[in-house]
Amino acid sequence: MGVRRRVARGRVVGLRVARLRLRGQAGMVTAETAVVLPVLLLVLAGAIAALTVVGAHLRCLDAAREGARAAARGDDAAEVRAVAARAAPEGATTTVALAEGRVEVTVTAEVAPLGPVSPAVEVSASAVAELEPGAVPAVSG
Repeated sequence: MGVRRRVARGRVVGLRVARLRLRGQAGMVTAETAVVLPVLLLVLAGAIAALTVVGAHLRCLDAAREGARAAARGDDAAEVRAVAARAAPEGATTTVALAEGRVEVTVTAEVAPLGPVSPAVEVSASAVAELEPGAVPAVSG
């Protein structure tokens, strides 16, 4: 029985020491959280900004592809711009160029990834398509 009492007393003493150690570190968790939380918010804001820019680029790419298809069919420049504008981000500009039986459509847009608090980023995408046989190129710029 003497051995059991010593072990039990050792555990009690060990728990008291552990409690004293934890009591001294109770404020450290709060301090560490206060330091790490702003960093996590910045990382989150950066991820959201990156997704916004990538999404706008993909929309520009889709718009350029649709515009290039329309131009390859022989649609006029106004119709090509209208087709591209339906898929492009708001405020995007569309440029149509014709050279050597091919048509190139470029869609460019400025995107503010985090709204009005961030600087605008310009994204652009181009698509090239060959004119279809019998299509009359009515592209004028």
